[in-house]
Parts: sequence; structure tokens; C-alpha cells
Amino acid sequence: MAAQKCCCLTYFGEMTRAKDALSSLGNYGLLPKLPAVGGNEGVGQVVAVGSSVTGVKPGDWVIPANAGLGTWRTEAVFSEEALIGVPNDIPLQSAATLGVNPCTAYRMLMDFEQLQPGDSVIQNASNSGVGQAVIQIAAALGLRTINVVRDRPDIQKLTDRLKNLGAEHVITEEELRKHEMKNFFKDVPQPRLALNCVGGKSSTELLRHLARGGTMVTYGGMAKQPVIASVSLLIFKDLKLRGFWLSQWKKDHSPEQFKGLILTLCDLIRQGQLTAPACSEVPLQDYQRALETSMQPFVSSKQILTM
Repeated sequence: MAAQKCCCLTYFGEMTRAKDALSSLGNYGLLPKLPAVGGNEGVGQVVAVGSSVTGVKPGDWVIPANAGLGTWRTEAVFSEEALIGVPNDIPLQSAATLGVNPCTAYRMLMDFEQLQPGDSVIQNASNSGVGQAVIQIAAALGLRTINVVRDRPDIQKLTDRLKNLGAEHVITEEELRKHEMKNFFKDVPQPRLALNCVGGKSSTELLRHLARGGTMVTYGGMAKQPVIASVSLLIFKDLKLRGFWLSQWKKDHSPEQFKGLILTLCDLIRQGQLTAPACSEVPLQDYQRALETSMQPFVSSKQILTM
């Protein structure tokens, strides 16, 4: 890596979610070689650049261009190609959590069904980072969302928070399985798109309520159970099962296209149509507390490490 192509960064503010460090919770398509610096998301400020650097300048905000850069640090030197400049007129939390979840949400809403204003989208894990982004981006596009969450002691508080983001309907996994859902879909258009981050019985229920010819996109498997689709749903409703992985999307598209996606999301942020997920800021030296908190059930707030 030629020195004149390097950018020297100081990381600051909200960093990657602590839970991402726990690879034992699931399967990751990309894992760095050890030893490695943890952290997959974050925002940094450029403090110096080499003589051949043209894309960024001192004072600019930047985020990683690809996964695995390692954001749990206060300073670093990277090649210009490893970074993407982002506007510094958006909230710091939004910049630090911009590169994965909102991108995933936007692409899933845009790439699998030709949705029109008034169409419905159903999703599980609706209080996750991706789920919160789906709610807001869908609302900006004029789409109606049916948001499935696990039941919990403070379900009304969670429901109110998601509706404040733009969720039209919030229902529990148990409610989704009830016979009364047939009446629900007399007033709400059957969704043409389902977004699945859970798998198992939850994904089967999403499929049951999809409109004929609809698509379910799987981007996670929190339940660690397979997606099971009945033969009748595939034959008689002609449903489509797809998968999405942002890292693969970035491999299939140019850096300029990814930068365009980032700037589109920044426009939504400026317009007040997209905010960062609910976050709890934790100093880096207290990382163990952040990890322990992230493992507790029904924790909707993301643990964000601050440098």
C-alpha cells in the first residue's frame, strides 16, 4: 500500500454494534484472519491524506467501503479505496450505522418486487436495526408495513415506538398465527413482499400470508431453524423464495453504485425520513458490559461503542 495513497483516520462517536462481535450467534459469510480488529461499522474523520489522494480530504467523514475493516480503534491508516466519504451534516449515530442495515433494508424493498405506493410489506424481527430501517424507508416510499415482533412484557411500548417510526401495523408472532388474521387482510392488501430475518415457524407464517406470486426474502436466521415452505404454497400460490446478502450485492455492483446508495440514504436522513436505530452509547473500555447487555432478551436498543 503506497503511502501517498493512504488516509489517516481518527474514529470517533458511535461505533459498530457490540453484538456483531459474537460470531457464535450465527453464521457469517466473511470472517477476518486472526488476530484482527473487531467492528464492522463506524464513522471516522480524516486527519491527513497522501499526495495522490483525491476522493477525500482532512476533516471529511468516512465509513468502511467493505466489511471487516475493523472499527474498534481510535486511529488507523487505510488506502483511499477502503473508505467512502459521507456528508457531515447528518447525525453522528446515523453516519456510524449507515453502511449495513439501512442499505440492506433499501435494497430488499427495491430489488425483488416492483412495489407501488399503497402496497403492503410484511416482516419479522421488526424491531431489529434492519426492521426499523424497513419501516422508515417503506413509509417514505408510500408502502404499508405489517411488522411482526415477539411478545414481551413491554409490548405496548415497543408498538408505540415502531408506529412513531412509521409502522402501520405491529402484531406479535402469536397473533400472526390466529385465524382472525383472515379478517385482518380484508382491510389490508395482502403483502407481495415478505422480509425474513428469523426462519423456522416465523418464516412459514410470513409465507402463509403472502399474496399469490409474492416473494419472501431471507436475510438472517435468528431462530437457527430452516425455512420451511409447504408444497401447496409453492404450487398453488407460486411463491418465490430468495436470499439477500449485502456483501454479495456489493461484489456484484461497482463502488460508485454503493456510494450512490449511501447518498440516497443520506438524503432520506436529511429529510427526516430515516433515523438511526435506538442506541445505547457505551465507552469502548466497557465493551464487556455492552456484550452482556446485548445478550439479554428483548433488548431493542443497539449497544454502540464510543471511542
